[in-house]
Amino acid sequence: MSTFMLSKLATASRLALSAGFAALLTTAAGAATVDADKAAGANPDELRICASNVEAPFSNKESTGFEDRIAVVLAQAMGRKPVFVRNDKPGIYLVRDQLDKNSCDVVMGVDAGDERVLTSKPYYRTGYVLVTKADRNITTSDWQDQQIKDQTRFAVRFYSPAETMLKRIGRFEDNAAYMYSLVNFVSRRNQWTQVPGDRLATEVATGEADVAIAFAPEVARYVKASTTPLRMTVISTGIDRPNDKPIPMHYDQSIGVRKNDPALLAQIDAALEKAKPQIEQILTTEGIPLLDPNT
Repeated sequence: MSTFMLSKLATASRLALSAGFAALLTTAAGAATVDADKAAGANPDELRICASNVEAPFSNKESTGFEDRIAVVLAQAMGRKPVFVRNDKPGIYLVRDQLDKNSCDVVMGVDAGDERVLTSKPYYRTGYVLVTKADRNITTSDWQDQQIKDQTRFAVRFYSPAETMLKRIGRFEDNAAYMYSLVNFVSRRNQWTQVPGDRLATEVATGEADVAIAFAPEVARYVKASTTPLRMTVISTGIDRPNDKPIPMHYDQSIGVRKNDPALLAQIDAALEKAKPQIEQILTTEGIPLLDPNT
């Protein structure tokens, strides 16, 4: 399993990174944006993209999230104008509150086989990662390894497999107060509360956390940009469950459309093949570790 050593960015690297983002911003500049409650009906010359204003690094109101940039490339490969249909709700609501209500037509970055939608051919595969300070030389890719069990403080996102991992290695209760401190002790019972990806990386960089466990796309940008050298290692082992399927650590990411729109899905599949080099460039620039299909 690949381990990504990300060294401290030199001035030249920072300039190159800035230039790369500037070019990608220019690509997104031709996209239109409308509010979800003002979205018009479908136009065959447009690709209406369901999008959130608050899901960085995937999507944001400036359309500079990496999924936003991929959506622009997709629309161009289809010969359509990209139109972002946005609201201020987290991305978990895109299917229910936008796609199903016909205010937009595609949702980026859903798990392949998501039962709520028809899903395209995967356009990338990645997995959950362990993020640590590079100089600590924690190299394991197994979350059950003693190198991980010996750590004291873990930064994780709520509702994720990372919580299950902490319970399995006996670290969940010890970390409960710390985890809630990452969201200022806001209760997650009555609202969607989540730890931002940049916060996870920062907690490790500053030494507040020994390890962060996250889905790679959530943190890759921030790990890559950290002035403190961080190590991002793709987790190799899933989570076994008695009398149930294991929880996998690697996932294919696809584009979702409504179940009654197979014609659009076929167009998207064709466009993904055409746009594959540009999509891979965006993902590589983002710093997301890419895995081979079916691994």
